Amino acid sequence: MKKLKCAVIGTGYLGKFHAEKYALLPDCELVAVVDINQEAAQAVADKHGAEALTDYSSLLNIVDAVSIVVPTTLHHQVAKDFLNAGVHVLVEKPITVTVAEADELITIAAAKNLILQVGHLERFNPAVLGLDKEEKPLFIESHRLSPFNPRANDVSVVLDLMIHDIDIILALVDSEIDRIDASGTPVLTQGTDIANARLTFKNGCVANVTASRISMKMERKMRLFRPSSYISVDFQNRILSKYQTGTKEMFPGVPEIISEESTFDSADALLEEIKHFVNCIHTGDNPLVSGVAGRRALATAIQITQLLGDK
Repeated sequence: MKKLKCAVIGTGYLGKFHAEKYALLPDCELVAVVDINQEAAQAVADKHGAEALTDYSSLLNIVDAVSIVVPTTLHHQVAKDFLNAGVHVLVEKPITVTVAEADELITIAAAKNLILQVGHLERFNPAVLGLDKEEKPLFIESHRLSPFNPRANDVSVVLDLMIHDIDIILALVDSEIDRIDASGTPVLTQGTDIANARLTFKNGCVANVTASRISMKMERKMRLFRPSSYISVDFQNRILSKYQTGTKEMFPGVPEIISEESTFDSADALLEEIKHFVNCIHTGDNPLVSGVAGRRALATAIQITQLLGDK
């Protein structure tokens, strides 16, 4: 199989890990990393035997695939340039700043038959991959809590953290949203730092979603209430717990409750995400988190931020 010529645009905290993963894959050649900070680009390039650049324009007609790991405000322009050049794109979440920008990228990718994948990393958490998705949930409750971190505070907690759960919930429910209610407040930054949103779907499902970046502990959990089962997903510890009624009786006329817990080994979700991206390029399959999925998560997150009064 021909090696894909790959590059990473942006070598900040996350970008350097993207470069590391491409360098590990036998069917990829990491040809270059790009950053406006020459020293940052050079440090990553030297580690993986790639070229360090401060301008990505020279790569447009050279590479087959790129990861775009630059500030969100630059996602649209950088992704557009590469897609127009016929390059497959993995862009970090959120896909773009506006829905219109996301629509343009989706249109270009479709017209050129290119893979456009969005980096919603939690979809590749083994606990999520192991979730039985056949039975649709009636009610969902999620909590994504994190201590304060100065990184990524240029956006509200909705676009920083909550969007992970929004993306998963939209995929699980697979129904249009009928109503959104939201509340939240800034505490340490100018944007909302703690928020709650209640999503009511047209099929009757309700999702109660909470995100905080000012908590004293780290917690990433989701609970699904379904017609015949209750499921708890612990993203952080990769534990999937399922409770459902059995054939025996716990009390006369009351069925027993059977519990099943699966703990998954530590996995490299980013490596799996990039492997999936590369595989989709080779096979032409739609990515697990397509541009359309990324757009839908963005549109929902924007609605919530507007209700909260964030820009």
